[in-house]
Amino acid sequence: MISLAALFAVLSCPRVSAQYSDHRGRNVDSLEVDVARWTAADIQSASDSELGELVNAYNGLMQGYLQINGVKSEYYARKMMDLATSKGWQSSIKDAAKVIGQHFWAREQYDSAAVYYNIALEALGKMASGATSPTDPEGYDQEKIDDGYSSMYGTLGNLYNMTGDLDKAFDYYAKAGEIFDRYGWNESNAVLHYNMGETWYEEGDYDKARECYEKALEYGLTAGDSLWIASPLKGLGLVYFTQGKTRKGLRCLEEADKYFSLHEDQEFRARLETLGIMENALKAQRRQLVWIACILAVALLLMAGFILLARKLRKSRQDNKEVGEVLEETIEEISPKPEGPILSDREKQILQLMADGFTGPQIADKVCLSPETIKWYRKKLLVKFNAANTPELISKAKDAHSL
Repeated sequence: MISLAALFAVLSCPRVSAQYSDHRGRNVDSLEVDVARWTAADIQSASDSELGELVNAYNGLMQGYLQINGVKSEYYARKMMDLATSKGWQSSIKDAAKVIGQHFWAREQYDSAAVYYNIALEALGKMASGATSPTDPEGYDQEKIDDGYSSMYGTLGNLYNMTGDLDKAFDYYAKAGEIFDRYGWNESNAVLHYNMGETWYEEGDYDKARECYEKALEYGLTAGDSLWIASPLKGLGLVYFTQGKTRKGLRCLEEADKYFSLHEDQEFRARLETLGIMENALKAQRRQLVWIACILAVALLLMAGFILLARKLRKSRQDNKEVGEVLEETIEEISPKPEGPILSDREKQILQLMADGFTGPQIADKVCLSPETIKWYRKKLLVKFNAANTPELISKAKDAHSL
């Protein structure tokens, strides 16, 4: 599946000599030999046009080695940045700074990565203010500048998402989304909102995840891109399953599978993932049905017990003393004890997990129940202890020695 990081990692690459091709077939060795011939004196005496070709060569080596030799890629990125900085060529500064930032990110040096990403943003600002280069003597097209901004906003959003600063991450995502809307780049917006949905799902905020998946689906439908229709549908299916809405989840996954089938290279993996989601959902549903069956069985047993008790009471009306004893025993059995309400083992388990500070979704995961069932138990415990909220419930449970 295409990720947001992959989308925003695409770098603009200036044209280099015709005989050059990248690491997927280009001859980086011969280009490196050509670059090595340049001396400091050559660079000092070269024209802007010649230096522009050298910057393009550095860019080609930077890009060509990006996936196969990180050390060389960063080396040529810095060479490119130094030369471009001396000439004030902002587009090349932006490209080099972004790649250097990527290398810092790969080494998990996130603060340094952010520094270079912001250098790229500064270069974009100067491009917008009218900076030129040998390849763009009349200045830069606004759409090209905005494309660069959207790429950097997405990259910074991913960086802060990785480091857990979601406020900053979503601020940058919003800026990228505004540019996508401005130019009608619906496919990019579909990718953006799908990945935002993935983030919220991992954070356990299923309502926000659903909203993002729905927005991604809307953009995917507008773009007519079957892959970015299928992916949000799969996300929605997962959310609905997690929330116990099995039928809705299955409908979404069935629709997703139809669209995935249009992409032979994606179909097999996507279907495996979809089937995995469905299998987990069905397992959870079976557990829920078993639990419901147990509750019904207990309820039927209790009902049968009460019916037998009523019959016994009717047959024993003449013996008031015996009836009184039976009633006292029954009241003793069904009434709360002085030290607190009677709790089932499951209620005790959930109450203890609540006291330990676990959230509803976390408790659901630990006891293999749905979040909706955990909510039902919480309400039941609040009623039993006559508590208005969770802190009061925990306090009263401790007072009653139930914890």
